[in-house]
Amino acid sequence: MAPVLLVSRLVRLLVVLGLGAAWYSLLPPRSLALPPLPADTPAPIRGAFHVHTVRSDGTGDVDEVAAAAARAGLRFVIFTDHGDGTRVPDAPGYRHGVLCIDGVEVSTTGGHVVALGLSAAPYPLGGKPGDVMEDITRLGGLAFAAHPGSAKRELRWTNWDAPLDGIEWLNADSEWRDETTWPLVRVLLAFPFRAREALASLLDRPDEVLAHWDALTLRRRVSAVAAADAHARIGLTSLGEPYDSGTRLRIPSYETMFRTFSIVLSDQVLTGNATIDAPVVLSALRAGHVHSLVNALAEPAGMRFTATSGDNIAGAGDALALDGPVTLRVETHAPPEALVTIFRDGKAFRIGDGTPLVEVQPAEPAVYRVEVRLPGAPGTPPVPWILSNPIYVGRAVLPGSADVRKDSHKAAEVFAALYDNGPIAPGAIERSEEARGAFDVVPASGGNQLKFRYALGGRASLSPYVAVVVPAGPRIADYDRLVFTARADRRMRLSVQLRLPGGREGERWQRSVYVDETPRSITVYFDEMSPRDSTSRARPVLQGVDSLLFVVDAVNTALGTSGQVWLDGIMYAR
Repeated sequence: MAPVLLVSRLVRLLVVLGLGAAWYSLLPPRSLALPPLPADTPAPIRGAFHVHTVRSDGTGDVDEVAAAAARAGLRFVIFTDHGDGTRVPDAPGYRHGVLCIDGVEVSTTGGHVVALGLSAAPYPLGGKPGDVMEDITRLGGLAFAAHPGSAKRELRWTNWDAPLDGIEWLNADSEWRDETTWPLVRVLLAFPFRAREALASLLDRPDEVLAHWDALTLRRRVSAVAAADAHARIGLTSLGEPYDSGTRLRIPSYETMFRTFSIVLSDQVLTGNATIDAPVVLSALRAGHVHSLVNALAEPAGMRFTATSGDNIAGAGDALALDGPVTLRVETHAPPEALVTIFRDGKAFRIGDGTPLVEVQPAEPAVYRVEVRLPGAPGTPPVPWILSNPIYVGRAVLPGSADVRKDSHKAAEVFAALYDNGPIAPGAIERSEEARGAFDVVPASGGNQLKFRYALGGRASLSPYVAVVVPAGPRIADYDRLVFTARADRRMRLSVQLRLPGGREGERWQRSVYVDETPRSITVYFDEMSPRDSTSRARPVLQGVDSLLFVVDAVNTALGTSGQVWLDGIMYAR
């Protein structure tokens, strides 16, 4: 063989080998295969939280998703298609041996919330986060803040004062959004060969989200879960955006997502009867009897976190009554080099390698939780392999949906009537073009009331509304709240608004209130009203307010709906 030809072939071989070595260096490490769990250890009950189907922006139907979950070894799936809560949810059922539980992901003005355990809502859920939380609680559901760490502003949860039952401490949709182009290219190159490891390489420890969660757990019980946010689609025209309605690929698949990370029930047993098992899963989520596991790093995995004080014992999610020093015990099916960190009130204070890890603490109130990290874990900072929910030591544990904030306003002592058993002051009905409304003074027990009739029509894109407008008058500046009595012919939300003149529709601030068939007194504090659309300031200057509005709009009222609202005893107070 001619020397030149030989050299040429050697060069090509070296180039190929070099490219192969370069490509191989891009592959993430394979998932660590651990020894089987001990024979006397129950098999973990793994599931997926936050999954979309063709009912919203996913690509698989419920049956297809359940089949994928079964192949991935899951026992339950929480479906969370986008909606306003008015769709009748599917009854819990088993498909391919997987328990399917139907929830909904609701959009608010402060991010998205996953609502579970609801029947169909009597009106569309939406608007301010606190109002949506209030509605979900009233309807007997639980509320989890979705993708609170999202780099996409409209998806990020922003209202940490809302009475949440839980948060998604980890969310797959959020994890790729904060990456630069090169890490995403590496994932695409590695994905065909090590799919779940490639996805896991995008994970980080979300410090800010965990700090918010730790702060919340000092006030009440708030569960944390890892959320798949699975769509089985990426857009091609928007560089990965799963909400892209254009050309898309059905990757990563549901099965791949379910093999990347999951949530694990602590000590529950599923019977195979969906009517019995669905409440068990939802109760475990509410109580924090669940931990999160990144399966793509290592498996199988087991974890048990307990605390004892005297004869009292508690597990993750529970409260522990104090009766002497507190002994914390962490047991995991982990390699010896795993780092186990115990957090006290949100701060890491004990780090050990391997388990069991035992720590004795004074008999003092505290909130403890655990993170387990593997060497070489991806992320900056590295993502935990396992994350527990807290044990609440020496603390009265309020449910997550409890609003523990104290009313800082003093009881009203001075009142100024706007309407009380008489003819209404000069006012008007305002409405969008295809909506209708009217009001009358009607007889009532002991006097008269205002009767407000509405019919909401038009296109949602035009923000249809009907409003009763009452002149605010100069006295409003001397008061700090509005008090009135209201009832309606159906359960609904009424938007109470203040308006300053200017522009086409003026500047408005609002507070949404719940109204039903039972008359009740409602108080709206002016300093709790928030801007409606764009305003020049966060709070209204009361001296400039010219109108008070009672508004029915498409935020919480379905188009085509008509009804009646009765108002009485409308007054300012301080």
